[in-house]
Amino acid sequence: MKSTKPLAGKVAVVAGGTRGCGRGISIMLGEAGATVYVTGRSVRGHAATAGRPETIEETAELIRARGGQAIAVRTDHTVEAEVKSLFERVQDEQDGRLDILVNDIWGGDSLTQWETLFWNHSLDDGLLMQQRAVTTHLITSHYGAPLMVARKQGLIVEITDGCDYRYRGNLYYSLAKISTIHLAQAMAADLQPYGVTALALTPGFLRSEAMLDLFGVTESNWRDAIAQDVHFAQSETPAYIGKAVAALVADPNVAAKSGKALMSGDLAEEYGFTDADGTQPNWNAYYKKTFADQ
Repeated sequence: MKSTKPLAGKVAVVAGGTRGCGRGISIMLGEAGATVYVTGRSVRGHAATAGRPETIEETAELIRARGGQAIAVRTDHTVEAEVKSLFERVQDEQDGRLDILVNDIWGGDSLTQWETLFWNHSLDDGLLMQQRAVTTHLITSHYGAPLMVARKQGLIVEITDGCDYRYRGNLYYSLAKISTIHLAQAMAADLQPYGVTALALTPGFLRSEAMLDLFGVTESNWRDAIAQDVHFAQSETPAYIGKAVAALVADPNVAAKSGKALMSGDLAEEYGFTDADGTQPNWNAYYKKTFADQ
């Protein structure tokens, strides 16, 4: 009997699957039938991000709890040898198959000094942000793309913040997020002759684990935080962008989106999926309507 899972048989690597978008994407790809390699530095007994308890093993367990297949592989994506080893493992274990590569390595929250002019900002922190959020994506795609090129199919997704080139309030943060958009555009050009698609994807107002903690709420009572920030009413769970990636992978015409920068809410309207609570927030439309004159 044919599987009811649209991504059955496909293989995915989610680089940065520990929490936030990466965790949401990993879970939704696994639920849709893909075998998901969840990578990152945070493992049980060694939290790579201060103050955050999430691990790649937990993400893998959440995938399995939904009937999916997951393999957690500790990988520091700033270390070329570890990334090379990761994809050699995928190649060996999956007979050379890699259908989806998601670049979601970030690690820049603690390095961003908001409301600070760039010449007053820590240069070391600003440069480290580029290493963590841009160099890691380059290294990961360098070793992941050849598996797709060899089979002349596949999708690379660059996770970013925003889908335009607008300044994002901090030079180093802005540079990192816009760089990943251009990475997708540039990779798309190189990969087009080989049948591989590359694109950038952003969530809207993400209701991540860290954001919930910041507002002092949980997912069960998150609406209480709207009193602190009215825009929080338009927020979305990490599952939303996860469903967006799953929909893109299942789309036989996804190549038409190669090189573009897309947003979860726009894709929800196009593909017809909803967030975990059945709503369909569209931060892109909300932002344009609310801040049109700013």
